[in-house]
Amino acid sequence: MTKEQTAGGKSAKPSGRADRSLTDEAILRVAKEVVVKFIEVGRLSPQNFGETFSEIYKSVRDAVRS
Repeated sequence: MTKEQTAGGKSAKPSGRADRSLTDEAILRVAKEVVVKFIEVGRLSPQNFGETFSEIYKSVRDAVRS
């Protein structure tokens, strides 16, 4: 098995648009986990969720893509 293959025989390195979609989904998941953790520890309230989630998402996206 080559480096590019997984145990299932599929390529481990997606290309093109599929790769970007996975990256966007991963960024969304990380941002969600950060927001959930902030709510759990009392640093964020559900009332300002929309604004804060947007800021966290942009910060994670910028960090990943820089």
